[in-house]
Amino acid sequence: MSAPSELTAPATAYFRALQNRICAAFEALEPAARFGARVWSKPAGHRLEGGGESRALRGEVFEKVGVNVSHVWGVLPQEARGQVAGARESEGHFSACGISLVAHMTNPYVPAVHLNLRYLVTSRAWFGGGSDLTPTFPFAEDTRDFHAALERACASYRPDAYAEFKAWCDRYFYLPHRQEPRGVGGIFFDDLASGDPAADFAFVRAVGEAFVEVYPRLVARRKDTPFDAAAREQLLLKRGRYVEFNLVYDRGTRFGFQTDADPEAYLMSLPPVVKW
Repeated sequence: MSAPSELTAPATAYFRALQNRICAAFEALEPAARFGARVWSKPAGHRLEGGGESRALRGEVFEKVGVNVSHVWGVLPQEARGQVAGARESEGHFSACGISLVAHMTNPYVPAVHLNLRYLVTSRAWFGGGSDLTPTFPFAEDTRDFHAALERACASYRPDAYAEFKAWCDRYFYLPHRQEPRGVGGIFFDDLASGDPAADFAFVRAVGEAFVEVYPRLVARRKDTPFDAAAREQLLLKRGRYVEFNLVYDRGTRFGFQTDADPEAYLMSLPPVVKW
């Protein structure tokens, strides 16, 4: 059976509150568009229980952004148990809660962004997640500010956390078949179970706070930058790399398929318009 999950309720509550704050911050950058919400749940008799709330916005600044929270539990299929730590020992029983966000921007000079924070329980319990920036046209100032915010969050956890999680992000968000990084990085961590669950949860919250602080500031900085058709074409080609990574390598997308959670939620990372 599953390990004790005393942090599931507070983690779920935090992710829902963070969803509200992020959506409010993004709406403040839009002239008129607002998020629409879709609440979903698994039907009675399904091998999973629980559900979530998916929020999506299509606006002038945010061409497509999804901010999803979920809390599901049940039994993983046999073929997925080897890919989730502790799932074999729990005979597939698991619970998972988290927030996942991907923003694709209209203006090529505003970077796309990803945030994911999650808490999983099988025969053991751990946190995972991170955030990374994917600009079409990188600005050193934006990259520096984004990384500095995440570095401050890591410093509140332990001194070597930023260096470790930044390197992990650089390895993870990489397209081997293209031999190129997806973007300018950020941090990534998984199987985070230091032995001090309260400290681990505090760190995850610090990452959420860092995101709310820095990314809307970057959007405000770049959203009114003039651009031409050539720059927009480069954006659409860059999105092709994003699609390749998310459909081939991304763990979250694979986990969504494996758990049969909600296709609209785990495929929300795909951009509305893309070219190769």
